[in-house]
Amino acid sequence: MAVLALDRVTKKFDAFTAVDDLSFEVPEGGIFGFLGANGAGKTTTLRMALDILRPTSGTLEVLGRPPGQRGGGEVGFLPEERGLYRQMTVLETVIYFGQLKGMTRHDAEGSARRLLGRFGLAEFSDRKVEQLSKGMAQKVQLAAALVTSPRLIILDEPFSGLDPVNQAVLEEVVLERARDGGTIIFSTHVMQHAERLCDRLLLLAKGRKVFQGDQDEARAQLPTRLTLTARDDPRSLLGVQSAEPLGAGKGGPARDGWTDWAIALAPGGDAGALLEACTTRGFALRRFDIHRASLHDVFLHLVGEAPDTSAPVAEVAA
Repeated sequence: MAVLALDRVTKKFDAFTAVDDLSFEVPEGGIFGFLGANGAGKTTTLRMALDILRPTSGTLEVLGRPPGQRGGGEVGFLPEERGLYRQMTVLETVIYFGQLKGMTRHDAEGSARRLLGRFGLAEFSDRKVEQLSKGMAQKVQLAAALVTSPRLIILDEPFSGLDPVNQAVLEEVVLERARDGGTIIFSTHVMQHAERLCDRLLLLAKGRKVFQGDQDEARAQLPTRLTLTARDDPRSLLGVQSAEPLGAGKGGPARDGWTDWAIALAPGGDAGALLEACTTRGFALRRFDIHRASLHDVFLHLVGEAPDTSAPVAEVAA
């Protein structure tokens, strides 16, 4: 079943529409990338899923029920704005969040100690949160979100402000949870993070869905691009939308008659079919390089502007 389902959901703040007629489903299992620039409506959507905000219109279901009607332990949430009690110790913080979601103290403490060990925080169990670095506090917050072993884990900009070492630790934990059958909704404006982790994607722009599918389907939104080195003009080849010879400063015609070409295939064109056609026709090639579009390229194509890749700030109404 879908762990999260939205049907024509709209959220307005006075005259401002933060989420606009949004419908999608997140299937169970794996890592679902919820992508968009800062202010696109991602955090507002997640807050509605968690029953923190109510939609202006439309309906949501979380694990088959309206938001707020599921036991708290089935959903784990790592918010963009961190919310730890600075005077509590690391261990007591994670235990507290477990008990808050219905765990016994004994079970919460056992789960907390395992998670703190996994995150390299066991030796800091008795230290107060205010004494931790930002990266360490972030891992405590993630432990608090995972302490109940939730079926659905919602991560809102989880790598914000983290150094590469702590990012790698969090990435591995996210991948472990997905391999164990959990479902992770990974909200981010950084396309490189989504490219590494997510198997399914939804791209949001100005509160509206502009794409949903897997990474291959996302890249198919752009024409396939290649670089060929050939003796003859490739513009006559089936499936080639455009072909431009590269200038002298970029390879240019070779002294022995070979020329480098920048190729764009027609929509739906397949590089393998083009290579097969070259072989069949005896079209001589010295080079055949496929350039794989990035999610950043797809974002530019669909939205028309680059996502902000600076350190994220809290979304006021998004």
